[in-house]
Amino acid sequence: MATTLPTSAAAATAAVRIFQPTGFRLPRTSSVFAPKRSASRRLSGITCSPGIASVAGQATSPEDAVRIVAVVGDGSISPLKDTPWDEVMRHTADRLKWVDEGFEMLVFTDKSIDHDDLKKELSHCDMLVNVAITGQESVQWLIHSSKNIPNVLCFQSSPSLINKLGATFVQYTGEQDLFGKLINVGKPSGTEESTEVLKTISNAWERHNSDDIRFCLLVVVNAYIRPVAMLKNLRAKGLSTLGCMITNCGPQILNCLFDPDCRKAIQCLNSCSPTDQVCNYRCIASYESPHLEAFSLCVLQKHNCLELNAEIPSKPSVTPLSMFREQKLSHEVAEDLFVGWLDGLEWSWRVVAGQNPAYDQFPCQYQLFYRGKAKGSFWYEPIFQVRTLEGKLVWRRRKYRVRRASVPGTFYFSVLDNGVVSKEFWTIVDVSDDFSWGLFHYHGAAQAAGQSYTGAVLVTPDGSYPDGDNPRLDSALEKCGIKKWELYMVDNCSCTGAPLGTPEGSRLHYQIAPGKEAGIMQRI
Repeated sequence: MATTLPTSAAAATAAVRIFQPTGFRLPRTSSVFAPKRSASRRLSGITCSPGIASVAGQATSPEDAVRIVAVVGDGSISPLKDTPWDEVMRHTADRLKWVDEGFEMLVFTDKSIDHDDLKKELSHCDMLVNVAITGQESVQWLIHSSKNIPNVLCFQSSPSLINKLGATFVQYTGEQDLFGKLINVGKPSGTEESTEVLKTISNAWERHNSDDIRFCLLVVVNAYIRPVAMLKNLRAKGLSTLGCMITNCGPQILNCLFDPDCRKAIQCLNSCSPTDQVCNYRCIASYESPHLEAFSLCVLQKHNCLELNAEIPSKPSVTPLSMFREQKLSHEVAEDLFVGWLDGLEWSWRVVAGQNPAYDQFPCQYQLFYRGKAKGSFWYEPIFQVRTLEGKLVWRRRKYRVRRASVPGTFYFSVLDNGVVSKEFWTIVDVSDDFSWGLFHYHGAAQAAGQSYTGAVLVTPDGSYPDGDNPRLDSALEKCGIKKWELYMVDNCSCTGAPLGTPEGSRLHYQIAPGKEAGIMQRI
């Protein structure tokens, strides 16, 4: 196998160009992705991964505030577990505050048309979002009232309502798709940019989850109103990226290209939208290989050739469980809660449902938490199933180092995942006294890949959803800012053959276990 650098610039460029996954993706260099300002404080640059959470809550001055108005069809139902659109958009408004306190979205139903409050807000907003607007009276009123609004998005609404981006009218037409063929009815110079933006929005919206709905709005804010911090990382960096890769990682590039699995991963990743974290991670999980890991380890982790950076998000702020079985939570007991059922069962917990669309939706998720041989060491190993793009069912396993944070019930996790280090902050939100269920929340970032994210997992011993009404679980989800309709249900059928087991010499419970009261020491 060749281990020397390509002998021509063309060969090197070709090798680099085809390796463009999210997290590994080279920044685009078209005008759409290269930041540029105008007198209307317009900025282009829209590339980022969905499902990630920003470093939230940055302070903004009044002139940097972004005002959004959403108008939804009265009584309209969303595809998110048949939740009313009104509720979905109000929750989205709350989640926008996690990104930036300066983002303000007010939600109205079309029963409010011609009311003074709605008129007032439309007179000075930066963006109008129409959702499920089909009544002719509402359509005509909104067309008339949005003439001076520079950005208008229309979802699942009458085709008479036309999208507007940066004061340029654009329209997509199609029978079944959210958007079809682009028709530019404004300035011709805006066609390419509008196409790229609307393609990004369309792909995200059609996934029907709360992360991507918020992402659609952030794309427009970032492209036409003002920069969004969470979308900054994958803008064009220029030729410095190419030079860094050729200088430092030539052998890794060639080894990847000559390895069948790594080459399949490259081809798969190139077929994904740069914003589709679900698609990209499925490619990686489908075609994991040592050469893929070596490439990302060299390009991203060791040399940061893409010049990316990401921080662990600070919002939502989630408080940990403080008491368990009427006793104050300690670090030791918190670790025991993670260890869970591992002893009577072959696993600590099984995941029932999760919130993150990229990482919490894999089938047959097992969790193993255990204490290591070394004093104070603690480990987490998730085992999960992946249906590859070739239709095979394969098992994957990761290994996280876990350290206690300052407050009992909070922990720092770190893992090397396909050559990139991810660091996460986990919170035990709640665990039932009988260990029948638990809710764990996480904030995370892969700094070298420029990605940050949040999520939460609901766990039980057998992978089935807790029976009946559960006010305590409802309260735990509320602490995380999560609605039940946001959760992905995990497919826990056909889970035989999981590669379980803990390393020899590992230790389990210290103080409590399912069925065991605190104070009974377990030296397992």
